[in-house]
Amino acid sequence: MRIALLLVFVLVFAAAWAAAEEERGPVREQPRYVDPDEAGVGSLVADMAFTDLDGTPGRLSTAMGDKGLVIAYTNATCPVCKRYGPRLGRMATRYTEQGMPFLFVNPSGHEAEKLVRRAIEVHKLPGRYVHDTAGVFTRALGAKTTAEVFVLDRARTLVYRGAVDDQYGVGYAVDEPRHRYLEGVLEALVDGRPVAERATTAPGCVLDVPTTQPTRTKITYHAHVSRIVQRKCQSCHRPGENGPFPLMTFEDVKGNAPMIRWVVEKRTMPPWFAGDESLECRNDLSLSEIERASLMAWIDAGTPEGDEADAPRPRQWTQGWKIGKPDAVIQIPREFQIPAEGTIPYRNVTVKTDFPEDRWVKAFEIRPTAPQVVHHVLVFVRYPRGHPRKHEQPRPRGGIDGYFAAMVPGQTAFTFPEGTARFLPKDSKLKFQIHYTTNGEPAVDRTRLGLVFNGGKPEFEMRSTGIHNLRLRIPPGAANHKEEASRMVPLRGRIYGFTPHMHVRGKAFRYVAQFPDRTHKVLLDVPRYDFNWQLNYVLAEPLDVPAGTRIFVTAWYDNSEGNPANPDPTKTVRWGDQTWDEMLIGYVDWHPLPPR
Repeated sequence: MRIALLLVFVLVFAAAWAAAEEERGPVREQPRYVDPDEAGVGSLVADMAFTDLDGTPGRLSTAMGDKGLVIAYTNATCPVCKRYGPRLGRMATRYTEQGMPFLFVNPSGHEAEKLVRRAIEVHKLPGRYVHDTAGVFTRALGAKTTAEVFVLDRARTLVYRGAVDDQYGVGYAVDEPRHRYLEGVLEALVDGRPVAERATTAPGCVLDVPTTQPTRTKITYHAHVSRIVQRKCQSCHRPGENGPFPLMTFEDVKGNAPMIRWVVEKRTMPPWFAGDESLECRNDLSLSEIERASLMAWIDAGTPEGDEADAPRPRQWTQGWKIGKPDAVIQIPREFQIPAEGTIPYRNVTVKTDFPEDRWVKAFEIRPTAPQVVHHVLVFVRYPRGHPRKHEQPRPRGGIDGYFAAMVPGQTAFTFPEGTARFLPKDSKLKFQIHYTTNGEPAVDRTRLGLVFNGGKPEFEMRSTGIHNLRLRIPPGAANHKEEASRMVPLRGRIYGFTPHMHVRGKAFRYVAQFPDRTHKVLLDVPRYDFNWQLNYVLAEPLDVPAGTRIFVTAWYDNSEGNPANPDPTKTVRWGDQTWDEMLIGYVDWHPLPPR
């Protein structure tokens, strides 16, 4: 009887866990079809008056071409808009000549005119541009995001609203669109054919702040919200960093309140993806429930500013190197020209060091000159021939056995714990593997690595070891494919942190320790792995493990059509360096301890 009950418990637990696994994965919203009637397709759009950015008055009726008009929402800071900017510029030029001019509408009243004009110039947007600071178009059209387009025929009937296509969204990009919604609609109108695609959602920065009456609240920007933003947002959302728009002032935060609501509800920002089972981490950026509730209440109340006398002192950000003045700076030997559009293979650059003796590194910092287009950087060390520790060099292939230094957005500098440092052989070579992503604007990058040396050999040598599976085989269309790997800890050791690594099909990741007595402990669970954030999870307290402990890593992949970041759901995916291939590496930062 007891055995039967135990079996039932195991089966129920396994079924519950399997169901939970189905729910795992990053938040990525691709365009989806919606009811055209509910979206207002087929209705008359009022003949609105407007004044464009150059001060010229106009009306929708006079802005029409022979075939109709495209009202394209855009702005200067939303990452989705920036990626679509060059394409919209080309489409506007092409279809204006065919009787379908574009009217660009920027609904972000907080954006400075200088910034707006620069975006127009960079993206080569022709025709008329309306900075809709009063929200006239947004209210009339019911626009939902900054990337939505509205197509009107010559009678001002709305014939399509939705996405440009499905290539870009919040948190993903693929090489080519699968569905070219806007282009199909415009070709139909130009040719005089019926429009097939009528309404979709349009992933972009959210505009639809709830229209209910503001609630009464004592929460204000200066007294409460500004402090949350300082702690959890401004490290990236400030000038010179990789955040797509600044959140340094009341106007900045108020202007982006709809998108803040969206990412807070979805728990995608601040970027932190460790689940509740994970060990506590000291670099946890996630919002507390109190902070989350405060932000929501403030937005629901209509974003009250409050008394400026309640504002905190401005946070003083370190200018230049966060690690202090480096003892050595190693720069890649040439600049990389990053185009506005397209997919860029990993760039690999090797730089020879000239240190006359072995060094011990206690801090490093990787600083791109164009952080807005650098997805991540890994640096690997190659020992020189004849070095007495040559046999200890980690295997270089894709960093499967570990890396020397790393950088991801928001995590550019690292200082090793007291008494530890990383080994750098004399006359070694450093290989930089740089992953660039285009963002709609051309850029030039020449990444640097700053090093601070230890005074001598430390008590412990910090290591980064990769637990990997080179035999990946992810079937076509698989939405929840699981792969595993494990590695034995040969010596008593002290673990400091973890960095899971997969590519765009990565869905979830977990580390579990099996101790010599056969007991298990979850170390890190990432239920919503996001390739855009190759985070390093640093333990609040290091974990000592006995020799013979085995670390298991499990990864889940989504190779289905339901994954908008999937380059090709018909492909069997195997191990490879590029993002259209896959990897399974669970890095562990640790060092051996003396035997007891």
